[in-house]
Amino acid sequence: MNKDKLDIKNPELKILVTGGAGFIGSNFIHFIFKLNDFKGKIINVDKLTYSGNLENLKEIDDKYSQTRYFFEKVDICYYSALKSIFNKYRPEIIIHFAAESHVDRSIFGPSEFIQTNIIGTFNLLDLARKYWTKSKKDVLFHHVSTDEVYGELGDTGYFYETTPYNPRSPYSASKASSDHLVKAYYHTYNIPITISNCSNNYGPYQFPEKLIPLMINNILEEKELPVYGDGQNIRDWLYVEDHCKGIWEIIKCGTRGETYNIGGENEWKNIDLVNLLCEKAAKKLNKTKDYYKKLITFVKDREGHDKRYALNCDKIKNELNWEKKVDFDKGLEKTIQWYLDNKDWLQRIVSGDYRDYYNKMYKNR
Repeated sequence: MNKDKLDIKNPELKILVTGGAGFIGSNFIHFIFKLNDFKGKIINVDKLTYSGNLENLKEIDDKYSQTRYFFEKVDICYYSALKSIFNKYRPEIIIHFAAESHVDRSIFGPSEFIQTNIIGTFNLLDLARKYWTKSKKDVLFHHVSTDEVYGELGDTGYFYETTPYNPRSPYSASKASSDHLVKAYYHTYNIPITISNCSNNYGPYQFPEKLIPLMINNILEEKELPVYGDGQNIRDWLYVEDHCKGIWEIIKCGTRGETYNIGGENEWKNIDLVNLLCEKAAKKLNKTKDYYKKLITFVKDREGHDKRYALNCDKIKNELNWEKKVDFDKGLEKTIQWYLDNKDWLQRIVSGDYRDYYNKMYKNR
């Protein structure tokens, strides 16, 4: 199947976004509503687990609710509930963000990762198979995955789309399984699919269990800044809006059945990144350059901690003319400032009070 372009300007186009209340999903919904060429509707399906927060989308809800934006509190692990969503909205595009995504949590509780990331993906694919006839070309299932499915790199080299999978944690194994399911439904049932594998994202609305928002929150509270092992593990960092742009280009013009890497081409040792965060935060908070570095604490390394990830992005750059726009230094500045400007949001997340937002916002609808 070749590049079957979708009519993205069609006001009747319906896009089902799973996990749209999470970090990347909510940023994508903000991104897509800013586009001049998108006139359609978004159906946000989210279970609202600990990391899903409807407050991330208040602006969208206030402006577009029940006209171009629709929220449904649904667990993708429940087939019948998902089936009712397909019956009600009949989406042409599915963008699948919903996933359990924190490696540490997968080590201590892998069951939820297997259920959501594998069974949930299967449910979506199987319903798409039943609702989209083989002759229907104007549909697409886009699956958002991770660089962690490829395993671990040495000191040099990159992951390519052709790199054999070698997942090393319950999280990455569950994502690898879902990737294979998506490809299998393409080859077996002719479901139009695309897959993107991304590197570490950073930016607004990220739940503070992940490295950058965790460190920012702990800096604000002057708590310990925990760094695994010796801090020499390397990650490639991508600003979330650049990731969203990459996904949109794949949806518009990507070759069906293909995988695209979306990376920041921006490698940092964990300890170097934490030191940089300390310096930038100190400057913004009128402290001496090294004021927060005294909070850095080295802790026992994580089981199976991969040494290095790095993605080669030539394919998406050459085929779809995508390139990252946000320089890391500027992106980090924007991110730190966002959390400083949204301390109330951060406090509600940390305290768990954000869970009340759903009830206040939707109980009378």
